[in-house]
Amino acid sequence: MRKNIVAGNWKMNTTVAEGVELAREVNAAVEKASELKCEVIVGVPFTHLTAVSQVLTAVKLSAENCADHTSGAYTGEVSAPMVASTGAQYVILGHSERREYYHETNAMLKTKVDLALEAGLKVIFCCGESLAQRKDGTYFDVIKAELVESLFHLSAEQMSNIVIAYEPIWAIGTGETATSDQAEEIHAFIRQLIADKYGKQVADDTTILYGGSCKPSNAPELFAKPDIDGGLIGGASLKADSFMGIVTAF
Repeated sequence: MRKNIVAGNWKMNTTVAEGVELAREVNAAVEKASELKCEVIVGVPFTHLTAVSQVLTAVKLSAENCADHTSGAYTGEVSAPMVASTGAQYVILGHSERREYYHETNAMLKTKVDLALEAGLKVIFCCGESLAQRKDGTYFDVIKAELVESLFHLSAEQMSNIVIAYEPIWAIGTGETATSDQAEEIHAFIRQLIADKYGKQVADDTTILYGGSCKPSNAPELFAKPDIDGGLIGGASLKADSFMGIVTAF
């Protein structure tokens, strides 16, 4: 049975002290929530990982990225084993901002996925299309390539440690949101791709999150869809009350 997950992605926001306080608030709210029907994750900057890990009891911890090398002369990089050593259980890979601003390719992300899994981390793997790709109708091909080229070399057992996050790039930080039907169409397409490669059981067990301007107001409609198993939350994860408004949508 696949998990429902709500994961916050803080991006490049908060100081360490601010992040620890936010993590405390979220953790306390999750502890108080009765009959919670999802796993809650916070994805925080590298600088925050160790401090935040010490205040979380009911919430899982994720890094926002990791390097495509394990160690060596790569000044400023943070490897998957380093991330794991902080107490983090997850790492977000392939976010559209990493792909666009830092030119991360499907091949590079394949390496990062392998290194993350080797380090014992679970991966939240992002895929999605730009506005141009949505308009020209190539978005199915784009998403398929991102998954096939970065994930589909993995074994079925390794896939059990992969969470997929669909992010329509045109809906990130814009206030625009894919309709629940548009989102469900892509989620169902992703699940079918996994079924074609690994079989129905693996596909049914894979958690697929929606990551495009999800808010407390639209989360219930999105999460009601059969193939949408939660959200990867950006801006709304920076305030405990709005984040919990999404968590309790389940």
